[in-house]
Amino acid sequence: MLRTLTLLSAAILATHVSHTAMAQEVSSNDAVQPPASANVESADQSNHFQTAFLRRQVNQTMSVGRAISSIAGHYPQEIVSIVDIALDTYPDKYREIIFAAISAQPASTEEIVQLAIEKEVSSCPNIVQLAIKAEPTYVDFVVQAAAVSTPEELDEIVRVAVLTQPDAADSIVQTLSQEHPNKIVDIMTSALNAVPFVGEYVVDALLAVFPNEAETVVETAVRESAQQREQVMRILNTAQHAGVSQDKLKEYAMSAGLSEDDFNSALGN
Repeated sequence: MLRTLTLLSAAILATHVSHTAMAQEVSSNDAVQPPASANVESADQSNHFQTAFLRRQVNQTMSVGRAISSIAGHYPQEIVSIVDIALDTYPDKYREIIFAAISAQPASTEEIVQLAIEKEVSSCPNIVQLAIKAEPTYVDFVVQAAAVSTPEELDEIVRVAVLTQPDAADSIVQTLSQEHPNKIVDIMTSALNAVPFVGEYVVDALLAVFPNEAETVVETAVRESAQQREQVMRILNTAQHAGVSQDKLKEYAMSAGLSEDDFNSALGN
């Protein structure tokens, strides 16, 4: 184990020394810029060391996932570069690699998700689901990274995320709506179609950051939850506490088919 770890240390040290030497040369008036080929050669050498190190770790542990976890424990700062090499070396093991890396170093979740999407090891929604399962508390970082990498798949990202972690639906919708404010209706619709019972929480989360969009938020939530009478009543109650006028709330209630008694009950009248 010590010998294999030394390989990676050597790669890291060699890269560090190379970068330091180049920085010193640049700062000197008489310095001569190294040829571009030297930088490429240095990077290739570092990748060679890391790839050899990873392969040896995999052979010893009999699992790329265990190898990733072990390396992350000793070299947490290198986890993203190791995942980069692992996905190229063992592309068919992408599930094991991503899960192990995020579980071992959740702080690097966003970078790992972006890397996996860029390498197209699987579809963006599949990577989102895998990453959330690996570390549910970092769901906001997962959806944010996915939406930045593939904005055209925003609806599917929302759907998969809330189905995978429904307890975080309000946070997911809030995070993505702040990043894509012109897509609030689409984001809400995808979330509520996937998990209808989270309507009141989604409304509460969105009104906290978009108070001026109350009409759009509540109207969308009521419309998408129209088949869920109890859910509509809870949404109206949440909207009332957020300061939406009673006249507007009654308008939404009637459009959803609520009776006068249901409306009064929802508002506590």
